[in-house]
This record gives sequence, C-alpha cells and structure tokens, in this order.
Amino acid sequence: MTAAPAVRAVWRDARVVGAVAANAHARLLTLAVSDWPGSLPGQHVDVRLTAEDGYQAVRSYSLGLAGDGDTIELGIDEVPDGEVSPYLVHDVGPGDSLEVLGPLGGYFVWRDDDPSPVQLIAGGSGIVPLRAMIRARLAASTDQPFRLLVSVRTPEDAIYREELEKLDGDGGVGAAWAYTRSAPDGWQGRVGRLTPEAIDAAVWPVADDPVVYVCGPTGFVEFVARELVARGHPAGRIKTERFGGA
Repeated sequence: MTAAPAVRAVWRDARVVGAVAANAHARLLTLAVSDWPGSLPGQHVDVRLTAEDGYQAVRSYSLGLAGDGDTIELGIDEVPDGEVSPYLVHDVGPGDSLEVLGPLGGYFVWRDDDPSPVQLIAGGSGIVPLRAMIRARLAASTDQPFRLLVSVRTPEDAIYREELEKLDGDGGVGAAWAYTRSAPDGWQGRVGRLTPEAIDAAVWPVADDPVVYVCGPTGFVEFVARELVARGHPAGRIKTERFGGA
C-alpha cells in the first residue's frame, strides 16, 4: 500500500461526477478533486457548502476508498432534519460543485506494516471507512487476516451490502452480520441489538492480539469498546471513530 504524502490539508474545489443510492436513506458520491494528494484507508474529509447569501456549513465524511488518483468516494447517510446530509443525499448531482478539506486523520487509519490480525466493527454507516480498509487490504501484498462485524437495522439498510456479502474468508477477509430489526430470509441467528455474545462469536480472541477499529454512532461505539475492554482487549489496541448528526 502506498502511503499518502504528508501534505498540509487545504480547501480544494470538488466536482460531483457520480451519485448512486446506497440504500433508501444513503448515497455514494464520487467527487473529482483538484490536486488531490491521495489518502490512507480510514481518513476523512470536511465538506463545505456555501449558500447564495454567503452562509457556510461544514460537515465531516469518511472516505469509502483510499489511495492515489484524483477522485474520492463519500458515503452519506441522511440525518433527518440535518443541515447538510439531506442536500447531499437528495439534491446534489453530477456537475455540482463542493469544497473539501483533507485528507484528515492519522489515528483511525490502517497500514499494512503491522502483521497483527485486524478486527473491524461497524454500526450502520460506520462501514464506510472500514470498507476503505478492506479494499486496501485486498489490494495489498500482505496476508494480514481481517475480520468484519457489521451491525445494521435491516439487510436493506446495509451500505455496500452486495460487496460485503461476497467476503467469505477468501483472501484472508471474512464478514459477520448482526441485524437489530429484521434479518434476511433463512437467517439462523438472533435479531436484536448487538450483544456481548455476538461480539464473542465474531471478534478475534484477546490471545491473538488484534488491532480493532470500531466506527458508528456514539452509543454503539461506546458499548462495543466497553465490551472489548471487559474481555481483556487492551484499550490501546482499540481505535474508535464516532459520528453524530449533520
């Protein structure tokens, strides 16, 4: 994996070149960014919108892909009554202009120079930066074993669902699912909020000394991190990223 160059984050002009629905309330935006320096898996950007009267709103969004090139992908989940996300999910389209600041973040990133097993745990749209890590892992010349646990309300709510369902352990990357409201036909597991038992079944054991990345709503991240520490995972090996409304 090629590391992103060390550059000062500045505001850059971005043009929407692609917009596809990720589910009924989320969208994947592809942006062409002027002089984009590349990014590491797990990084994010700030997006700035400017109204005709000069009012500006800024929100942070994770990058769904990492690496070099002049385009980036954002996964936007609509927040009801939000100030920015409804516009990005429903109104913006190819040809529209935005501004982005980034890439940002150096803590919640994956690099292929650590041979430890990697555990990814996502709640809802928290899958976006973890998907960037999975893509980077599959493209890298490394055999680091990856596991992913995704918690979503329903199968229809899962962003990147078809892509993630193909992860069956081949290539060293496997995925497990947790459904909190309804499950797909033929599902043999329980339906409900993520439990300590579900974490035990899906996560690398403490003895394997994994690096754990947890991303999702604040309550989800705090619950998962607390349960991991209670099971003996060192707090320093648990990296978290949480998000709120926008």
